[in-house]
Amino acid sequence: MAAVKAKSRSGRWWLAAAVALVLLWAVTHHDSGSGSPTASASGAATQSPSTGGSGSPSPSPSATGWYTGSYDPAQFAAQVRTRSKEAGVDPQLVMAVLYNEAYKPHDPAVERAWQKLKPSAAFGIANMHEATFDETKEGRPFADRQWTQLPDDPDLAIEAEAWYLHDLATQLPSHLSGGLTKDELLALGYNTGPGNMLLFAEGVKLGPSAQSYLDELRSNWAKAGTALAS
Repeated sequence: MAAVKAKSRSGRWWLAAAVALVLLWAVTHHDSGSGSPTASASGAATQSPSTGGSGSPSPSPSATGWYTGSYDPAQFAAQVRTRSKEAGVDPQLVMAVLYNEAYKPHDPAVERAWQKLKPSAAFGIANMHEATFDETKEGRPFADRQWTQLPDDPDLAIEAEAWYLHDLATQLPSHLSGGLTKDELLALGYNTGPGNMLLFAEGVKLGPSAQSYLDELRSNWAKAGTALAS
């Protein structure tokens, strides 16, 4: 997602969360007792769990319950280590990006309610947009999974994040200019897209939003390493 200054991002999302909760309350009370399938964020009925390439059944919203009122990326250190190894990317980068993306509420119910207001919103703890997820999953072990499952399945979100970072890495030139490390460029690519990443790799100066995201990444780097070591 495009970055803005951390404080404004947080404040905006808590306001969005409040609006989403109101919408969620209205939707829940309107739909209760209808006997119809639970609607997903895209308006499609939630499917029954099916075994995907990730090696475990696809969770349904009612079966996961991973969110218990708070969220810290460190709680998914094991998944970060596993998925990063599978994709061949730096686990500390994957974890640091999760910390960068933790500014917004990741309660699955709030995410879905907000997406009803803003269909272009990102899903899951790694804040991935639908088009990016669909492109990344092609030919991957999670190819049969759906973007609408991301809020309920943090492991799937981490898996998709790791493979997207892998795909971005294949686009980087062998020679980097401008003083940014490979991991920093990949994080910027995750946030701003591959086109901007390539410009930054050539030494183009970062804009305010990209600089803010990079500053957050550097601030979260040591924290990410500590989370993985625990």
